[in-house]
Amino acid sequence: MDASLNPEEVAEFFGDSFDQVAMFADQLAIQGELRGLIGPRELERLWERHILNSAAVVQYLPKQGTIVDIGSGAGLPGIVIACMLPDAEIKLIEPMERRCAWLSEMVDELELQNVEVKRGRAEEFHDAFTADAVTARAVAALDKLSRWALPLLHEGGEMVILKGRSVAEEIEPARKVLRKFKCTEPEILQGATLPGVESTTVLRTVRTKP
Repeated sequence: MDASLNPEEVAEFFGDSFDQVAMFADQLAIQGELRGLIGPRELERLWERHILNSAAVVQYLPKQGTIVDIGSGAGLPGIVIACMLPDAEIKLIEPMERRCAWLSEMVDELELQNVEVKRGRAEEFHDAFTADAVTARAVAALDKLSRWALPLLHEGGEMVILKGRSVAEEIEPARKVLRKFKCTEPEILQGATLPGVESTTVLRTVRTKP
């Protein structure tokens, strides 16, 4: 665990999901660089930059229903969400075969019964199913991501995504696609986790009509 973090505070934050999340973090630390999932400089702050950063979105997601993570990659935030929301059905969409292999391995090793790994691009699943929420982390600019994510939502479904601090600048270029899918005005929220850990910026919008 990162030297800057208090292990007891981290364990308390994750509660019942801590053991699974810690196992995932351990495997990411052991295999992540070798398999091209994270860079070597990320290892010292793996928990703060990746695990807690991913966990920050959970407070804004539904506790049940279907949640889709677009471009799951290393499983951030999808695997972390699945550990923390065991009553939700999590679909991990990832186009790269080697990353899908990693995700499937983690699902098996962590004994996650609520996860389905789906290889492909988000737009390939637009007519396959709908979800209560779609999330993503470091995938694309808001206008492009909205085109991929919003068709996956049913009426009342939410796009809840992890973004950088400058996300407000991405809203205007995305207006056209947000209007097309009858979305509410995007909210910019702060995803706090532990004291001393920088909060994560989250953007949320609701699709109000099919």
